[in-house]
Amino acid sequence: MLGAPTAFEEFFHHSWRRLFPTAMAIAGDRASAEYALQSAFAKAYASWGRVSAADHPEAYVRRMVVNEIISSRRSAWFRRERPTGEHDSTVSTASEEAAVVDRDALWSAVQGLPVRQRAVIVLRYYEDLSEAQIADVLGCSRGTVKSQASAALKNLRTGSGPVLDPEGSYR
Repeated sequence: MLGAPTAFEEFFHHSWRRLFPTAMAIAGDRASAEYALQSAFAKAYASWGRVSAADHPEAYVRRMVVNEIISSRRSAWFRRERPTGEHDSTVSTASEEAAVVDRDALWSAVQGLPVRQRAVIVLRYYEDLSEAQIADVLGCSRGTVKSQASAALKNLRTGSGPVLDPEGSYR
């Protein structure tokens, strides 16, 4: 007979489902997202006393996941193991709905952003975090969040994806 789940097991089962979409959006692929989550949860388990004592343990682990994704992009193995060819962002799957095509093009454009800019965009518009919360997750100042968001939106506006209006919504 199995015992009752531990506090960490309960936290893991409830948090994984909420953190995976964010990790996937920032990492850009399932394997990298799963790797970042596994690594962050392993580290959280190893220091569960400190993590569980945090005001918001899930936010603490979210920051660990984002840091894991960003730091993995800096390592030499990531640059060696990733394709270096240009991605043709004009190719998309056929769909009868223009909104689906636009959303696909927008996410393709977001995936083309540098990882810190992509993290800011995902945390702001997908997770609906404030500038202060994003700065806390990324370990930077609010000014850096603002400049990264501005650069990301500029890159998205000038890219080949859907046209964004000044408020950041696509049309």
